[in-house]
Amino acid sequence: MSESEPPRPPRRPRYRGTHPRAFGEKYKELHPDQYGDEVAKVLESGKTPAGTHRPILVEEILEVLAPQPGEVAVDCTLGYGGHARALLAAVSPGGRLLGIDADPIELPKTEARLRELGFPPEALVVRRMNYAGAAQFIAEAAPERADLLLADLGLSSMQIDDPARGFTFKADGPLDMRMNPSKGSSAAQLLSTLTPDRLARLLADNADEPLAVPVASAILQAHRRTPLTTTRALADIVFTAAARLPRGEDDEPESTVRRVFQALRIAVNEEFKTLDTFLKRLPECLKPGGRAAILSFHSGEDRRVKQAFKEGLQSGLYSSIAPDVIRPSPQERRANPRSNPAKLRYAIRAATT
Repeated sequence: MSESEPPRPPRRPRYRGTHPRAFGEKYKELHPDQYGDEVAKVLESGKTPAGTHRPILVEEILEVLAPQPGEVAVDCTLGYGGHARALLAAVSPGGRLLGIDADPIELPKTEARLRELGFPPEALVVRRMNYAGAAQFIAEAAPERADLLLADLGLSSMQIDDPARGFTFKADGPLDMRMNPSKGSSAAQLLSTLTPDRLARLLADNADEPLAVPVASAILQAHRRTPLTTTRALADIVFTAAARLPRGEDDEPESTVRRVFQALRIAVNEEFKTLDTFLKRLPECLKPGGRAAILSFHSGEDRRVKQAFKEGLQSGLYSSIAPDVIRPSPQERRANPRSNPAKLRYAIRAATT
């Protein structure tokens, strides 16, 4: 190629059939800035484009947090940046957003997207860390504390959809499930440390799995014969075991697979421990009158949030909490099925410290 010729675009991934199926093959979805029309078609079909995430309950979150220009906002779980984008716009001009995320793969991409929106550089402060340490970060970056804070506890779609992260059983990948792949033990390594009783308790506590005892036994028997190192291998064992066992009329074997993956992901990332630490220190993150909203996606998380807010109200730390859980509208659930399990609760810091 001569120096005068423009560079050739990279060759798109090859795939079988007429439409790409694997995550890495969906080159149009993975480049939404270049293929807007195709991405719009995916969204209209009620699906989430590969490599992206659709923020949930955005209008409801903005209503309960009531961000105002000049305020300090905190997004404890940046993810793809959908909520952060709305918060940044709402606290501008003059406000700041402190963003936190532990994912070393997705965080740089999200920060770049937010920087490209044109807000002043000082309006966005990003830190890669576990949100359990939010209080320390806020004390350093905003000693006056936050006017509003959001924690979206859900797994982002780009994490779920990428087989290389090991969160999904829809495609084969390493049995990993770590938010930070360079830290801690993978799900495969965790299985090697568990007894059947311990795994059964984990499945029951983290996912309310009704078949916890026999499914745990089946998993570890298979793991002892041949270590389960891929998502497909684990999913096949669980599906086969669940299909042979008596279960509820509306409870499909795939639902058991989904719950097993959820339970292991929670254990691998110590999600309940992280949430408990965060909830304990949440009041000190907020100014008097500051607002906090937490978006959870399963009963174990929601129970913890509900109880912490209730105790904070009784002790006088909070002046007001959500009287009832806020759920996505029927329209949002139809447009984005991944919003179905979402539950939003809020609390307002007491006016005196």
